[in-house]
Amino acid sequence: MLENVRIVLVNTTHPGNIGGVARAMKNMGLSGLCLVKPKKFPHPDAEARASGAGDILAQAMVVDSLEEALADCHLVVGTSARSRTIPWPLVNPRELAAIVSPLPETTRVAIVFGREDRGLTNDELQRCHQHVHIPVNEQFSSLNLAAAVQVISYEMRMAKVFGAEDVKPRWGTEWDVELAEGREVELMFDHLEQTLTEIEFLDPEKPRNLLPRLRRLILRAVPDKIEVNVLRGMLTAIQKRNGS
Repeated sequence: MLENVRIVLVNTTHPGNIGGVARAMKNMGLSGLCLVKPKKFPHPDAEARASGAGDILAQAMVVDSLEEALADCHLVVGTSARSRTIPWPLVNPRELAAIVSPLPETTRVAIVFGREDRGLTNDELQRCHQHVHIPVNEQFSSLNLAAAVQVISYEMRMAKVFGAEDVKPRWGTEWDVELAEGREVELMFDHLEQTLTEIEFLDPEKPRNLLPRLRRLILRAVPDKIEVNVLRGMLTAIQKRNGS
């Protein structure tokens, strides 16, 4: 289970934090690290803070966009420290571990962490199937990036070693088809936006919250490959009927 988990860090400012994350991951048996446009990497401070986890840094993926980091992932979870204008499915780290633990080894899971000073943007969080929140002390809620990764990694390891079915939230039936990859889901959302614009259901000048709410609806279902293809087939039929 731990082998299919990818820790994604977005625009990390301090290279020492990247090293601290690598050390936290190795402590708990995680190895997949992806860095989205880090400010400074590679860097001696990252190596120093890794303290024996240099192999995690050496094999880390470095990409230019979150889209690239998530393209081949089936389940994406964004870390969120605050409530949003549009609420999203929310779990705590223990519930997240219980969801991830029984997934097939072929299911690639991304856990996305944002910038040190402001976390993830709303647009970035809306690329996630659900959000995970660490229930810290409300009077002192600031949590170091490496510490946040440590907490979630620890719960992942506990679920692997001891099991966690008793805390698993309701998630519907077990999947019978491989989950859709991030790139497939994003192409479907592009297709949806295009179709809704063509039939004049979506006004690009006044989009309101239509697309984010549709994202939440569809991502909440964690669609598989067949479901995404069915949705795109429906959209294509609508476009043909509309003469597009």
